[in-house]
Amino acid sequence: MNLNFIRNIVFFIILVVIQALVLNHIRLFGCATPLLYAYFVLPMQRGQGKWATLLWCFAIGLAIDIFSNTPGVASASMTFVGMLQPYLLELFVPRDSAEDLTPSFRTLGVSKYVSYTVILVFLMCLAFFSLEAFNLYNWMQLVTSILGSTVLTAILILVIENVRNRR
Repeated sequence: MNLNFIRNIVFFIILVVIQALVLNHIRLFGCATPLLYAYFVLPMQRGQGKWATLLWCFAIGLAIDIFSNTPGVASASMTFVGMLQPYLLELFVPRDSAEDLTPSFRTLGVSKYVSYTVILVFLMCLAFFSLEAFNLYNWMQLVTSILGSTVLTAILILVIENVRNRR
């Protein structure tokens, strides 16, 4: 087996367990829920096949749906983000970089990685909460949920990434 595949499996399991057991029970100010499993798609390598990214994103979304009782919402939003991730990554990666580049603070730089993270998390939260609400009746609650969850999730991801890079 490939070492990268084993890392993805372990990362997958850790994120699903943390999300299902801890983070699903947090609701800051009645609107912000950390969706840490979005972190799974961020470090996907540049040269990885698009089908593999979509498959991994769908699988983690499906696992979150099973444990969080959100039928299809997480899998649809993660598949959407998995579809956009390779194209979004190309905006922040230099053209002459290696095909096996893994996005992080070290490889992209702090400002580019923060921008990459915030945009991807925002798109995931937009898809997730739009599918969850499925109407615009209470649009103010929808907007606050999207923005609050984006900020909370992005901060959590950036803190974890900073801790990972200090080792």
